[in-house]
Amino acid sequence: MAPQRVRGVSQREFTEFYRSGRDACLRAVLAAVGERQLAEDLVAEAFARAWASWSSVRRHPAPNAWVVRTALNTRISWWRRRRREVGVPGVPEECAVADDVELDPALLAVLRRLPKRQREVIVLRVFLDLDTRATAAALGTAEGTVRAHLSRAVTTVREQLLADDNLEVGS
Repeated sequence: MAPQRVRGVSQREFTEFYRSGRDACLRAVLAAVGERQLAEDLVAEAFARAWASWSSVRRHPAPNAWVVRTALNTRISWWRRRRREVGVPGVPEECAVADDVELDPALLAVLRRLPKRQREVIVLRVFLDLDTRATAAALGTAEGTVRAHLSRAVTTVREQLLADDNLEVGS
């Protein structure tokens, strides 16, 4: 059976992109947002948008970065809509991170405390293994800015993790 073609692009090509990139994108978004279910929803939405725009996304220099950036932008859109909603008393605002998360909970906690741009740089540089140029392009910023945010983020993460280790050893 021949692969299905949509707008002249093979469905098999997108399926392979999805299979090879989904886990890395999910880890990256999870590191940025800190909530497993939210990260899964955002990544699913971003991949749906990637499929809808596959003819251009496939030519992007870093399609996984496109997915992560789209997921993070979607979160902002959802947040803007949500802040106008009325909460239901007794229902928790945020769910705890699931036990099967592949990230160290201590690391995830430290990443949540970083400023947004530093988290984004860590996600793209460390979790997606993009170089400085690709990270700068994905974030729409200068390469020097990426290096500065990465340096600050790594220093903060290192200090926080060492401080947490010292508290545990001293206890």
